[in-house]
This record gives sequence, C-alpha cells and structure tokens, in this order.
Amino acid sequence: MNRLAEETSPYLRQHADNPVDWYPWGDEALAKAASEDKPIFLSIGYASCHWCHVMAHESFEDTAAAEDLRRSFVAVKVDREERPDLDAIYMTAVQALTGSGGWPMSVFCTPDGRPFFAGTYFPPTDRHGMPAFRAVIAAVAEAWAERRDEVEQQAEALVDAVRKEARLADELALRVDTDGPDFAVLLERLVGTLSARFDDEWGGFGGAPKFPRPTFVDLCLRHHRRTGSARSLTMATVTLDAMAAGGIYDHVEGGFARYSTDRRWLVPHFEKMLTDQALLARAYLHAWQVTGEPAYRQVLTETLDYVSGRLSSPAGGLYSSEDADAAGVEGGHATFTLAQLRAVCEAAGRAELAEPLAEWYGVTERGNWEGTNVLHRPLGAPLARPEAVEEGRRLLEAERRRRPRPGLDDKVLTEWSAMGAAALAEAAGATGEARWARRAEQAADFLFAELRRADGRWLRSWQDGRARHLALAADYAWVVECCTRLYELTGDGDRWLGRATATADTLLDLFVDESTGGLCTTGRDAEPLVVRGQELLDSSLPSANAAGAAALLRLSALTGERRHREAGERIVALVGPLLADHPLAAADLLAASSLVTEGAEVVVAGERPDLLAEVRGRWLPTSVLAFGEPDPSPLWEGRAPGAAYVCHHYACRTPATTPATLGAQLDDLERPGGPPGAPTPTEGAP
Repeated sequence: MNRLAEETSPYLRQHADNPVDWYPWGDEALAKAASEDKPIFLSIGYASCHWCHVMAHESFEDTAAAEDLRRSFVAVKVDREERPDLDAIYMTAVQALTGSGGWPMSVFCTPDGRPFFAGTYFPPTDRHGMPAFRAVIAAVAEAWAERRDEVEQQAEALVDAVRKEARLADELALRVDTDGPDFAVLLERLVGTLSARFDDEWGGFGGAPKFPRPTFVDLCLRHHRRTGSARSLTMATVTLDAMAAGGIYDHVEGGFARYSTDRRWLVPHFEKMLTDQALLARAYLHAWQVTGEPAYRQVLTETLDYVSGRLSSPAGGLYSSEDADAAGVEGGHATFTLAQLRAVCEAAGRAELAEPLAEWYGVTERGNWEGTNVLHRPLGAPLARPEAVEEGRRLLEAERRRRPRPGLDDKVLTEWSAMGAAALAEAAGATGEARWARRAEQAADFLFAELRRADGRWLRSWQDGRARHLALAADYAWVVECCTRLYELTGDGDRWLGRATATADTLLDLFVDESTGGLCTTGRDAEPLVVRGQELLDSSLPSANAAGAAALLRLSALTGERRHREAGERIVALVGPLLADHPLAAADLLAASSLVTEGAEVVVAGERPDLLAEVRGRWLPTSVLAFGEPDPSPLWEGRAPGAAYVCHHYACRTPATTPATLGAQLDDLERPGGPPGAPTPTEGAP
C-alpha cells in the first residue's frame, strides 16, 4: 500500500492501489531520496486525463515496472491541478528537453528535485519511436549509477532553462516603458495576426487539434465594436458557431469538452473542465450581448446549467472536471449508434422520434467516429430544437444517466471555483437569471468558509471536508475577481467589497516581487522550489499576472484604493514589452491593459431599475458598476439619487436620468479612445 489513499486529490487516490510505492510530493519523499541517494521519478497528471489513465493501466499497475521503480527511485505523484507551481517548473524542463510537453508528465530528478531527464507518456513496449517505460527506467538508473557527472551537468542545464523562463520578468523590467502599452495599437496588431491564422471555413485560429481560446474571441468582438470591422466580427461568430455546432459541445447535457481532435470541432477529447465552461460561457455571453443572437444565449444557458448540475457540490463548491472515459471507454457515455438511438426511443414508446432525432444530430448507420456517432449540428443550422427533437434529447439524456458515468473529479480548487462563480455572477447580472445568482453566491460563500484559514491565508484545494496546499497567486486573483462581480450583481459592499479588499491586500503582501512589480506564482511563505517563477504567459487559462492585474484594477475602480490600482498598473507596465513582441502569448494581459487607460465607472444612484437594466444589457469590458447603498469610496461622492453617472477615473459626464441618455454615454466607452478624457460640466475628479 502506498501513501496516496488519504490525499485530497482524486487523481492521487486513483493510484492508491498501484503496486508502485508512491509518495505525494513533500518532505517525506525528498528526505527518503536524499537519505538513500536515489533519484526521484516524478509523475504529474490529473484525474480527467485520458493518457494518464492509459499509462497507469499499462505501467503503474504492472508489478515488474513497480519493482523497477522501487529498486532505483523514489516515486512521487503530483496532481497538476492542485500543484500548478510544480507542474509549471517541470513542464518547462520537459519542453526544454523534448521540444514539446503534455500529460502524463514523467520527470527524473536528483534527490533535491532538479530535473535531468523527462518525457510524457511512455508505452509498455517500444512503439512509434517511443521507448518502453521499463527500458527508460533501466537506462536512467544506469546513468545515475555509472555517469553521475553527466547527470549533474544535465540537471544544471535544465535548471538553467527553467530559471531563464522564470527570469522573464527580470528581463522585461529592464525594458519597461513608463507610458505603458497602447491598447488600441496592440489590439490592431493582435487581430491582424489572428486574421492570418483564422480558419475561414470552420473558425478557430490554426489547425487541428483545436483548442477554444475565449479571450481571442472576446478581443475580436471588442475590435469590431471599436472599429466596425466585419472581419473581426466574422472571426468571433464563425468560431462560436462552429464550436456550438460541433461535437466539442455536448448537445445532450450541455457544456464543452477540452478540445477538438479535428479541424471541424467534431470529435472532442471528451473530458470537461470547469475552467473551460467558465471562460466559454463568458465568451458566449459577450457575443449574445453584442449581437443579440439567441443561439449564443442557448449555449450560455445550457453550459452554466451543466456547471450548476453535474459540477456542483451539495456543500456549495464547484467540482473540477468530468473524465473523458466511462467504464474504460473514451467517450463511451456520450456517443450513440443509430441502433442505440432507435432503441432508446422505442423503449420509451416513442419510436417515431428516432428519425427526426437522428437527422437533427447527424446520427447514421456508418457513424462519424470509430463506428459510433458524436452528436453534432451542421454548421449554420439552427440550434433551437423543435418539440419532437427536444423530447428525444431528453430521452437521450436519461439514457446517458443510466450508462456508466465518466469519473468526476470532485475536488474544489479555489482558482477554478472562483472563476466559475465569477462567470455565473456576470451572466446573472446580464440575463436576470436568479438561479445563477444564487449559485454564484453559494460557491463564493463556500470558498470563504472552507478554503480560507482563520489567519486569512487561503488554501488551494478541498475535497471531502479537508482543505490543503497553500493557495497561489491565481487563486487570490480569481477570488478578488469573483467578489467584485458579486458586488456588481448584488450591490452588497459590506459583504463582497470587504472580502475582495482583504484578499487583494494579502495577494500583494505575499506574492509581489518588489524588484519587478510582477506577481510570483507562490507566496513568500511557501516551500522553496527549484525556482520561484512569475507566470506571465497565458496557457489554457489566463496567467496569474493577467488575472491579478484585471482584478486589482477593477477593484480599485470600485473602491478608490490607490495601492491596488498602482499594483495593477505596475503589472501592465511590466508586460508592455512582452505585449509589443508577442501579443498572442499574453492576450489576457492585453485585455487587462485596457483598464489602465480606458477603465470606466458607472454608478446608478437610488432606485432606478430602468437605468440599471440599461447598463446590464450591454457588454462593458472596461467598466465597473456600482448601485444600491452608497459606500465611503470616491465613486459615490456627490451622487444624487435618481440618476446614473458614467465616469473615467471619477471624472463624470452629465448625470443621465433617462435610459436613452445613459445608453448614448455607454456607447462611447468602446469607441476608439475609450471613455471621455474630461468630464462634462457638473463634476470633476474628487
């Protein structure tokens, strides 16, 4: 029996019965490696990772491979979702050594944690140019025993590569432009680059496999609103339309898979992550607000209802993901043969539904994937279901619930759950859906009750009543974002602005690198690792610095707290050279940069639901909203009840008392130049 059975990570517990003598990352494993002078075999993955399951079955359940590991190594398992700080370090080493990366990640380290050999999936036998796992173990063990000098040299070279990436912030700090990045210029450059990569037929940016990039879609929508560019609108809408039609979207239960294996968005990698639902829901929300297209509202609704259902803990938190596999079969829960579809309808006494249902979802005798069918819609076809199709869809949904379900990763991550709650809150404000508002508040309250220690220190991961692992900068940033969105939704400043402010203060105290102004991934109180990095480049998620800059700037606009604003501005200034050179690599930081020069504040004073509705019906990415009871911040100074105030750095336009006047002022916010640089008469900056 290894030591993983009591871990909070479902991924680690999946390996608790392996014959491998696993350790979780920590002092015990490092001490054993040091005392026995054994290298570490570090395996990093996550619960919904298909190839992680494959390698586990082929190698980690094999007693001979387990004995090879026990004899020569200390075997350590890490859940990348619980420890993205470790994942980032060792992924950099894998990429430096192999030119690519992925999961499962397999890294061989010196006893003090320095990587010296690495790869991803290793098969049980030599296959497709990949060496067998046991052969790799033998070769690495031999190198450690016989060629220690070479191993040490390789370790230093890889650590240097990791440190070089971690020092990106130091290099950028030498090039900081005090004027900061020019959002309009950089947005034009980014959209031009996206246009060159755009798939005009199927949407998305680049070839297969295709990953959703919600921020690219948002920035295309923003460019369209600022310039009237039809090309930018096309890039956004064709991408959203194609994803919603394809099999990457779950047409039966709602929500999106992680990515598409093909250009058409047809065949997904079936795992479903909370983060993808949160970020894509916002993209479809924004597209609905910009275009009024009902299909976008439908996708938004079905995605957030999936989150509120399948990914929701009875205790209030939001779960992390749903697996790609069901009963060991990838996509086995989600696909249907034509015979299965007919049998479902016949069993319900509704055989006549089979033909329209099969036609609607493209289900054929031949199938479109491995002899079965991934349900989809033709690109450009309507998504709104006729009554017969909707009745059939409900039958398929009931059938899926009778099938073996994919594994559910029921840990609650602070960053991910706060991201989900922020999406629910923003969507609730825009649509008036009370169920999303309630769910957002429940999720946020859960985080404050279960993942914040009595001393105010946040933890990252919770499962089955236990929280552990010190939270990272991204966790803090998304909690701040979540709280400001809930303040804009509820108007409850005591509850949500107070929580946001306390969390932001701790974020700055623990994570700011004073020499650069950037946010370090780990806190000052965290265990020392090979390097202490600063996450500046986006991955599938916004970087910690992008999330932190946006959250701090939005919070400061609501409170007037200069410390938070200056910290956000310093992050944006730091990444200015990076944005100028590689805007696609830091698109979320580019989006955050617009808050510095174009940030606006909207106050609806007094009971004016008509004015509040005028604000909430629009997507205002550079604006914050205050309403309800006044608070002591400068935002509320001199606000007469019964009017709305559109301001830029607290310098305001003439108070708007009609929705038409307010709408005209709001229309200016996303035009070139952003909000007005000077107030019209009646008010100035406090």
